Amino acid sequence: MTTTDSPHWFKSSYSDNGGACIEVAVNLVATRGTVPVRDSKSTEGPALAFRADSFTSFVGEVKGGRFGSI
Repeated sequence: MTTTDSPHWFKSSYSDNGGACIEVAVNLVATRGTVPVRDSKSTEGPALAFRADSFTSFVGEVKGGRFGSI
């Protein structure tokens, strides 16, 4: 993984749901300790920056079914 000051955005390979996706940039974890998240439909819009440990916990809860399904 390359670590830079610029986010390297990506979407999940599971993101084929008609545009309701988010993008994340995990390359900033080592230098900033954050995971930026943005709306894939509005790439010039704002991004939220989550602490890496909080984002990891969130992903674990989603994978564990904590939030149900849509």
